[in-house]
Amino acid sequence: MQQKVSLFVPCFVDQLLPEVAVDTVKVLRRVGYAVEFPEDQTCCGQPAFNTGYWDEARPCAEHFVRVFKHADVVVCPSGSCATMVRTFYADLLTTSSLREDAVAVASRTFELSEFLVKVAAVTQVGATFPHAVTYHASCHGLRELHLRDEPLQLLRQVDGLKLIEMARSEECCGFGGTFAAKFADISAAMGDSKAESVAATGAEFVTAIDPSCLLHLQGILGKRHVAARTIHLASILAQESVAQERP
Repeated sequence: MQQKVSLFVPCFVDQLLPEVAVDTVKVLRRVGYAVEFPEDQTCCGQPAFNTGYWDEARPCAEHFVRVFKHADVVVCPSGSCATMVRTFYADLLTTSSLREDAVAVASRTFELSEFLVKVAAVTQVGATFPHAVTYHASCHGLRELHLRDEPLQLLRQVDGLKLIEMARSEECCGFGGTFAAKFADISAAMGDSKAESVAATGAEFVTAIDPSCLLHLQGILGKRHVAARTIHLASILAQESVAQERP
């Protein structure tokens, strides 16, 4: 029987980068998983939670738990949203009747690269991407999920891809959710620093596991006329050569 995963699509992906969700499904199916998409899902509550509005975030978290409580595994193409569920739901829902379910769901929720490498035990997904790529380590994936080498393991196995190390790859890009709106000048300065690091690599693309970071970086890179473009890890892994493509 084919193993099944449930796809959690973050707000940024749903509204601005829907191709990342499509590419995530392509990759998961290619490595042997059936993918279901619960249509009742909504925001995980992270924006309100990070801004201090826990009472407003709690109903979102409870709804998420109800939607995914029967899922065998939940996979998400975003380190920050996976972190919200896995790390912060237990505290947010301390007094909720759904707390035990929240803890159980959290233990079965994974960011995409984390799921592929640590759960599915796969690094070769049959991808082809003949370009020079550098990697930005986003904050939540790095500091909360402790994902350092997992995305790189996947990138190293992509046929034709030249992986170029970026100086200060673990430095924040400056987005930080509402931080970018509250502290715009600081956010822009951090983004400029990251853009300089990207430009110095000479890479054609910069990738990451967080779509929000990539949207922020694309704006900064465009303003600075840096040639590098942003692309989500899932969209690299979804690429196949013409010979590999299925009819």
